[in-house]
Amino acid sequence: MYKTIQLKRGKEESLLRFHPWIFSGAVKHADNGIEEGEIVRVVSENADFIANGHYQQGSIAVRVLSFDDVPIDDNFWAARLASALQMRQALGLALPSPTARTTAYRLVHGEGDHLPGLIIDIYGQTAVMQAHSIGMHNARHAIAKALMDVMGDNLSSIYYKSETTLPFMANSDGFIVGNSIENTAMENGLQFYIDWLKGQKTGFFVDQRDNRLLVEHYAHDRRVLNMFCYTGGFSVYAVRGGAQLVHSVDSSAKAIELTRQNVALNFPDDNRHEAFCEDAFRFLEKASGEGSEAYDLIILDPPAFAKHRAALHNALKGYTRLNNKAFEKIAKGGILFTFSCSQVVTKDHFRNAVFTAAAQARRKVRILHQLHQPADHPINIYHPEGEYLKGLVLYVE
Repeated sequence: MYKTIQLKRGKEESLLRFHPWIFSGAVKHADNGIEEGEIVRVVSENADFIANGHYQQGSIAVRVLSFDDVPIDDNFWAARLASALQMRQALGLALPSPTARTTAYRLVHGEGDHLPGLIIDIYGQTAVMQAHSIGMHNARHAIAKALMDVMGDNLSSIYYKSETTLPFMANSDGFIVGNSIENTAMENGLQFYIDWLKGQKTGFFVDQRDNRLLVEHYAHDRRVLNMFCYTGGFSVYAVRGGAQLVHSVDSSAKAIELTRQNVALNFPDDNRHEAFCEDAFRFLEKASGEGSEAYDLIILDPPAFAKHRAALHNALKGYTRLNNKAFEKIAKGGILFTFSCSQVVTKDHFRNAVFTAAAQARRKVRILHQLHQPADHPINIYHPEGEYLKGLVLYVE
């Protein structure tokens, strides 16, 4: 039997609407000896069952695993993973096929797949698992076993990568199952090296897959600048799209090397691409202005400027400053792809920051597309906070 957490009167209302977080201020009483990461049973002030979930210290006290009074056991993990796989198969992903054009996708997206605190990305025959809560960290071996059972022959290795996402140094990164040396995956017919050992996130940003295709659509005969390029995903698509030239910029020498490798993997000896290890703002300062030598397609995909609400004000100033520089430098008739991956920055926040930048630069700007995360990064309808990626494609006169 799980230990119990009792809520204050009226604090169950958001849970009755199936929101998966219980905040510490809602807790009236907790049984003695509850350890962080432990599964707890949450009840109302009247002792009515509400949910089972992982307990943790901090503002979010419980991440809900189930609103049904069921044990969180091997059958539970297998059922949730099977449900996640079934949805990806419905999307045309996760289909076993030797001719698949995409072998990189997200299998589990935290709250979006009713598994808060857990991320699983698939790269060919390897799964990269990442825990964002102590509870999921503690359950990693049970989840890995269930994952192998659910995926069957479609999976040979599971790499665990959570040292940077947990509130303590887990010192547990490494293969839980297998030991794959194959580190390439395919996305829309393009190949990419995946650095799950030392790379950011799980090694690749699969959430920009659809948006990279859109860059390819607009890249033909354009001079493309890919800022914060990381492993060069947008750059590779722009080359395939027929860009005149593609310049990739990142402050990380490791990222620049991966970008060069990924371009060469798909387009060996193509001299249209060049990569620069430099600060983004410094590079934009030196870039050509609106004339014939200016870039006419710019991609701004920075890391999260705000990881918590207290940083929101400074983040919005940063987005405004960055986009202002791009508006100053982009050629007339240019197209700007601009993104925010900060969860606390809403679509309205981001749009206002970009609009402010356009006004400061005194450019006429029209919205062509409003972008978001792809379908394998689903948003739980009861958890709107899961909508983290937002982007705009702008035509700049």
